[in-house]
Amino acid sequence: MLCCALLLACAAMVAPVAAADRIVVTAAQLQLSNDADGSVVLDAQFDFELPPVLEDAVNRGLALYFVIEFELFRPRWYWFDKKLVDVARTYRLTYSPLTRQYRLATGALAQPFDSLAEALAALRRLRGWRVADRTIIRPDDDYSAQVRMRLDTSQLPKPFQVNALTNRDWTLASDWRNVPVSADLAK
Repeated sequence: MLCCALLLACAAMVAPVAAADRIVVTAAQLQLSNDADGSVVLDAQFDFELPPVLEDAVNRGLALYFVIEFELFRPRWYWFDKKLVDVARTYRLTYSPLTRQYRLATGALAQPFDSLAEALAALRRLRGWRVADRTIIRPDDDYSAQVRMRLDTSQLPKPFQVNALTNRDWTLASDWRNVPVSADLAK
């Protein structure tokens, strides 16, 4: 009886640690942009902490690549759902010891930060990402959408890719989160 109680207590202590190694999509919303083209944009909020191994890797100059993926489907009763949109946005998180600044870059755009906490706060918040053209969504159809974020270990240097296969600290990812698609998007 005492062994069972100790085993349950140990399992309860381990469970929060495993949950801390995950990315959680806390909010996601599609809306029309205010631009003249009226495209569909995604706003999302992610919650995660970097494991100490990844934080140490960034501080030593290793670039980490985070990918946000979005998919939009139209359900079909006679076949698999039709994938209308499949887009991804990659963020590169780096540290420069010369300037003592962290940089968060996507494409050719980069933003400097004085601390890792500030850079991660910007990474956790996605605003106004154009994911689809407005004409793709018709008012008489139903749609489903999903979003996720993950650490892309395939862009790491080869020795770190091998380490990422065997070390759980290098597998940081969220589950797919459903995003509501409202009829307002098809106006």
